[in-house]
Amino acid sequence: MKALVSVSDKTGIVEFSKELESLGIEIISTGGTYKKLKESGVNATEISELTGFPECLDGRVKTLHPKVHAGILAMRSKSEHMKQLEELGVDTIDFVVVNLYPFKQTILKENVTREECVENIDIGGPTMLRSAAKNYQDVTVITDPNDYEIVLNELKQNGKVSLDTKFYLMNKVFNHTANYDAMIASYLKSERKDESFPDTLTLTYEKVQEMRYGENPHQKASLYKEVGKCEGSLVSSTQLNGKELSFNNINDTNGALELLKEFDEPTVVACKHGNPCGVGSANDIYEAWTKAFNADKTSIFGGIVTVNREVTLKMAEEMKEIFLEVIVAPSYEKEALELLKTKKNLRLLELPSILVRQPENSLDIKKINGGIIVQTIDSKLLDDYTVVTNRKPTDKELEDMMFGLRVVKFAKSNGIVLAKNKQTIGIGPGQVNRIWAVSQCVEHSKELIGEGVTKDSILASDAFFPFADCVEAAHKAGITAIVQPGGSIRDQDSIDKCNEYGIAMIFTGMRHFKH
Repeated sequence: MKALVSVSDKTGIVEFSKELESLGIEIISTGGTYKKLKESGVNATEISELTGFPECLDGRVKTLHPKVHAGILAMRSKSEHMKQLEELGVDTIDFVVVNLYPFKQTILKENVTREECVENIDIGGPTMLRSAAKNYQDVTVITDPNDYEIVLNELKQNGKVSLDTKFYLMNKVFNHTANYDAMIASYLKSERKDESFPDTLTLTYEKVQEMRYGENPHQKASLYKEVGKCEGSLVSSTQLNGKELSFNNINDTNGALELLKEFDEPTVVACKHGNPCGVGSANDIYEAWTKAFNADKTSIFGGIVTVNREVTLKMAEEMKEIFLEVIVAPSYEKEALELLKTKKNLRLLELPSILVRQPENSLDIKKINGGIIVQTIDSKLLDDYTVVTNRKPTDKELEDMMFGLRVVKFAKSNGIVLAKNKQTIGIGPGQVNRIWAVSQCVEHSKELIGEGVTKDSILASDAFFPFADCVEAAHKAGITAIVQPGGSIRDQDSIDKCNEYGIAMIFTGMRHFKH
């Protein structure tokens, strides 16, 4: 029996090859792998001795030869195949141990050139893997060093590798080569700066974590990450404390992080079930924390908190007294971290690149039954705005309007946000009509913060007002300014009602539905 060994990732390859050799399996190898095996005492044969043809073109052609692929692809159960091999003087190859040029590691290097990336596209490796996988009944194909032990155990116990294991390894190969090709296609699309949606879409992700369960205990779940740097994303954070993140933790924390990235000034976002429940911005992070907490002291219980500045001891002392699931921050004061770590189940994540936003051409993907729907992310807030009422907003109102608009962008539609002094005082997400969302905001603000808190506040809406009833409700609550995209056939009704009550209103022309 013969094994063809040619690997980029040389983890465990010497030990594995020596074990194969001890079982009477002849080792054939190429290039750097051959050199390493020979230096380590493995009696390997160089591929050119098998093919009778030297490696050429700077190593681009080594294994692309009939003596290699005929030896792999010949079906041992077909007498015609075996007779042809004998006539051609070709020996069978029973094991193919191959992993591919490090294309992913290459494209992630700083200042890497296109030429270098293209040169690291493997040709012979995928060809051998696919040949061996196609003939899995007769050939054991291994692309992952983690599978060396499985193969060795079966060889030692049974003298052969079982068909079930060969089939598992075959499946693994086609997953691996599909991922490899998808990475190349994605890189080339990026190099061409092609922002179109292709006729066929192949996406590739790498498993980060297998979870205990999904959204509910009866559902299975895993976390995968995009192939790339993922800077600023949850998957690039470091967990400093607590249990592993659950499916819901990850989903909710991601939403809170994306909202946080809308702000450059010190800001704290509290989130519950994928919706913001309290957001505060200020000149210092402790004041921002106080605003976010006071915005909704009830809903923050069991919630997520994201912070875009270092967590201080003073903040940690207050956070410790609340049941929180997750805290994410760029850093923690030493004493703050020590104090928060006394809560063993509190998940503490450190994300130094917390302010880094997704590229504008990043994709937002939603699964539907039988397919997916894909769009670019909602990366804009507004291009410009138009004052549509007689009264213009004051500078303070305008500041709060932009604050509220950033928050309502991340509230489920129909979404309404009330804000004052760069603090949310009411959030009405996910209602089936807009007046209910407005009413919910007003009622909750009175319940959670106090009577009269909505006086001199602003209202931000993710979409237009279909009727003037929202303006009527806003006036009754003491709201003095409204920001919305406009675009309803009844816009004038809302404008007239604002003018009647002296409310300033601006149109942004940009809707922010979030379904």
